Amino acid sequence: MPTDHTPTEAHDLRHHGDAEVRDDGSALVDLAVNVRADTPPAWLRERIAGSLGSLAAYPDGRAARAAVAARHGLPVERVLLTAGAAEAFVLLARALKVRQPVVVHPQFTEPEAALRDAGHTVDRVLLREEDGFRLDPAAVPEDADLVVIGNPTNPTSVLHPAASIAELARPGRTLVVDEAFMDAVPGEREALAGRTDVPGLVVLRSLTKTWGLAGLRIGYVLAAPDTIADLERAQPLWPVSTPALAAAEACVSSQALAEAAHAAHRIAADRAHLVAGLGEFASAGLRVVGPAEGPFVLVRLPRAATVREHLRELGFAVRRGDTFPGLGEEWLRLAVRDRGTINRFLRALDQAMALSRR
Repeated sequence: MPTDHTPTEAHDLRHHGDAEVRDDGSALVDLAVNVRADTPPAWLRERIAGSLGSLAAYPDGRAARAAVAARHGLPVERVLLTAGAAEAFVLLARALKVRQPVVVHPQFTEPEAALRDAGHTVDRVLLREEDGFRLDPAAVPEDADLVVIGNPTNPTSVLHPAASIAELARPGRTLVVDEAFMDAVPGEREALAGRTDVPGLVVLRSLTKTWGLAGLRIGYVLAAPDTIADLERAQPLWPVSTPALAAAEACVSSQALAEAAHAAHRIAADRAHLVAGLGEFASAGLRVVGPAEGPFVLVRLPRAATVREHLRELGFAVRRGDTFPGLGEEWLRLAVRDRGTINRFLRALDQAMALSRR
């Protein structure tokens, strides 16, 4: 499992799924962005709208912070609310004094981009396709004092065992685990959120994916109190808006957790339907990385860039994979949607692959 020193210019670390639908997204069925469809639900929109009468006052995050802490069984001193998980990566890069940061790829590219923007030299550990993109803790250099990994990992949809990730912990090392999609995993198995026995552990959570709040920007960090204090000092004043705080409190309520658990099971069933349909293309060279455990799947197929363009012409947006370190032009990421949408997509994929062979 190699360590990579490829210049960042070799991959567009700032490319994200929204770029696939930004210009003509209204005309496209979106399988590029990993936000659950048909969200936010009406009850959540109402809670957010109800907060608008308080906009004249400065945001007060104490209730939301306490609610998140209670959701994970932690004291409030171990919780920091952020403007999405992306802000947390910037805070970590700026606030922590690290010398040898390592990012485990393929994964969400924003952590590395934030570290590089903060002046750090970043090493990459590249997980291999032949290993199913699964983590070997021994591949991470011993001298790394900051390690970043996603679980389940975007874009591979691999769910690493919590025990394997915990093996990465060392005295003097900060271990950052991006659990932005963990609430889409039934039972949140392999989660490390709420653990206090893993030294140097920092867990990031996002509320934008399951609840459709990407435009509101809300997430949080779980870590030791001294780490939380360091990150909080790096934040601007009032970093999380009043509507986002209302959303955070609502999304960790017992009602919301039950709804998210139900959605996770539905996503798993829809993902199985998608994977089964993709299996029909195996003879044409399409391969699905599995077992997929997130609300998206990663596929490798011949002429993927051309297929992606034909899919756009047929009304479907998918995420290109070549901007992720460790992947190339032959990779695409597909968000899981409902069965009707999946069936329409599979028919379009059949046409797009046929057109690519002409």
